[in-house]
Amino acid sequence: MSIFHGMNTTASALTAQRLRMDVISSNIANVDTTRAKFVDGEWQAYRRKTVTLQPQEGKFSNFLNVAMGTANKDSVGHGVKVSKINEDTETPFKLVFDPTHIDANEEGYVEMPNVDPLKEMVDLISATRSYEANVTVFNANKAMLSKALEIGK
Repeated sequence: MSIFHGMNTTASALTAQRLRMDVISSNIANVDTTRAKFVDGEWQAYRRKTVTLQPQEGKFSNFLNVAMGTANKDSVGHGVKVSKINEDTETPFKLVFDPTHIDANEEGYVEMPNVDPLKEMVDLISATRSYEANVTVFNANKAMLSKALEIGK
């Protein structure tokens, strides 16, 4: 394990949370988009996207082993990465009655995106708090490394 292992782990979390915030921002921006994808000869409304995270290199942190001092180099976490960005296909589109809308069906209903702004804001706050916590960890790690360098003076 290198001296910068903690910083690299935290940097991967910062990158992942930043992408998560970008996807959430995209969801909020497309809350009224009725023509996002052309499927089977018809336009579909925007579908909500979510981010799936997983440990890097497929290795899980085993905090009990680390605390007991029995950890080997394979049991220590190596950060996080985005495994994929999913489209929410389970939640149906919202039907809004607006017969004057260009995308209204024969009954006058328009399929609106399955994006809930309240849910997106909660997810955005969660991602922001996680990002802020990782910045704090990064700064603490940087301060510890700086103090360690001062010992050699």
